[in-house]
Amino acid sequence: MQLHSNIIGSGKPFLILHGFLGMGDNWKTLAKVFAEQKLEVHLIDQRNHGRSPHNADFNYEVLCEDLKSYCTEHNLKDVILLGHSMGGKTAMLFSTLYPELVSKLIVADISPRFYPIHHDAILSGLSSLDFSTLKTRGAADKALSEYINDTGTRMFLLKNLYWVEKGQLGLRINLDVLKEHVSEVGEALPIHSKFSKNTLFLRGDKSEYIPATDEKLIKTHFPEVIIKTVDNAGHWLHAENPKQFYEFVIEFIQ
Repeated sequence: MQLHSNIIGSGKPFLILHGFLGMGDNWKTLAKVFAEQKLEVHLIDQRNHGRSPHNADFNYEVLCEDLKSYCTEHNLKDVILLGHSMGGKTAMLFSTLYPELVSKLIVADISPRFYPIHHDAILSGLSSLDFSTLKTRGAADKALSEYINDTGTRMFLLKNLYWVEKGQLGLRINLDVLKEHVSEVGEALPIHSKFSKNTLFLRGDKSEYIPATDEKLIKTHFPEVIIKTVDNAGHWLHAENPKQFYEFVIEFIQ
């Protein structure tokens, strides 16, 4: 699995993993600012997302093997690894499996615990899009609004739209496989997994993904952890308060 990435800047390797139904390009604005701090930022599309290949297998073990192959391909060692949501779960497991490759771990708004499936409306909405009749992004947004009220969520999802050919829209994500394996996204980090190097967990103050009751579990897996809260932010904390998110990350890295 040869993952697609966009590499910005030069310096110490800094790998960023997007969340479920996202892509590396979601992080492009922040990546440009990170790169100014002598960081080589790798915006990586995980399998079945963005411009990376599609495959019928989808779980955190194969996502970690993809990332291991990516590090080998690009000769990356001693990386800073940041993951958001699903990408945070990949980053957690990867760090416990290959601690020799990771110098610092940053996890954005996700906990090591199990999460029940909660993407039903989103997946139903995306499945309803009929690209034989939908010929504009506006029409796709209107169709999706019947399932998803929040404009920001729809805009995030519609970044997956692309022109397959002239006049023909499609989705970059491998929707069928992601629907089939959606339960994998909420899987917990294996009980004995541990990463003992410097770790930062960031949560949004308006998000329910990392309640205070999760802190003990986080510290069990990541004993050298710092947990910080980003103000005025929900689950997409890096987009909702990019300034504070950036400040917390850079302070931790330096």
